[in-house]
Amino acid sequence: MKKNDIYHKWVEWSEEDEVYIGKCPDLITGIHGEDPVKLYEELCETVEEIIRHFEVTGKSLPPATVKPMMEVA
Repeated sequence: MKKNDIYHKWVEWSEEDEVYIGKCPDLITGIHGEDPVKLYEELCETVEEIIRHFEVTGKSLPPATVKPMMEVA
């Protein structure tokens, strides 16, 4: 399992902004785009970059606290 697999990521449509929002609340507030598939790829790349930044700077990664509903139920 890759380190980024422990963090829950998703893409959803924002009626208010009229754009797709990619979220990974444990690491970033979000990114946006027009194509949900491309946006998810960009979100995964961004999460990987954040993880690399933590590793390079010697900081501990925050715990993964956001869980899919299946894990909560």
